[in-house]
Amino acid sequence: MTRRSTPPRLPAPFSRGGFTVRFAGDTDDQHRAQELRHLCFIDAAGRPAKPGARDADRFDPLCDHVLVEAAGRLVCTFRLMPYANGAEARGGYTAGHYDLRALADHPGPMVELGRFCIAPGGEGADLLRVAWGMVAAYVDSIDAALLFGCSSFAGTDPQPYGAAFDLLAARHLAPVPWRVGRGARPAVAFADSAAPVTDHRQALGQVPPLLRSYLTMGGWVSDHAVIDHEMNTLHVFTGLQISAIPPARARALRAIAAEAGAG
Repeated sequence: MTRRSTPPRLPAPFSRGGFTVRFAGDTDDQHRAQELRHLCFIDAAGRPAKPGARDADRFDPLCDHVLVEAAGRLVCTFRLMPYANGAEARGGYTAGHYDLRALADHPGPMVELGRFCIAPGGEGADLLRVAWGMVAAYVDSIDAALLFGCSSFAGTDPQPYGAAFDLLAARHLAPVPWRVGRGARPAVAFADSAAPVTDHRQALGQVPPLLRSYLTMGGWVSDHAVIDHEMNTLHVFTGLQISAIPPARARALRAIAAEAGAG
């Protein structure tokens, strides 16, 4: 696929809570992001890697890459891809794992969020908060109606996540009109997961932080997880209709970048 002829005007960088959030400015920035992705996804699978090894694919040149730094150290990265509509989104990365025909008639522009990863030891609510602040600014820059992507569970064994999958199936499945289908990749149906949830806290504890953030804003998921041996993950399709985000939460997210920039 090709990039839209008029890409979005990128939101300005901002600093907050010891973090600086900005878009990659050159090839060196993008390489740093790809190195962190390799560390988080490929190296985590125990595969031998050469120093400076990078995770890169054909979609990278089409995406806008976000870097979150603390004292000059890259602690988080992800990429964003804008689409004019659901039909256009069928040519992107996520469409290689899921059948997105159900989204063909979804109204309005969309943004695909991918390759989200946090450096070892960098987890925390403050980090996620500033990352989401930049996502909100980007979504607003194209007046997007839907944010979507793949939310990853570490490793390719579904056994440790049975309770989480049951929780997703019981409370967070996509609305039927927007429920994506299976692609060509091997998948695990939530109906085939472990016993029903008896401990909500335990189940929620199995859900990765990024996906928990989606869910607290009204996000929804596919009815299956894809087994991705290349990236050493199990992932679920995740969608978030911007209009469904609770107003107070939306205001708080938009204020992160706005207030930091004003300061």
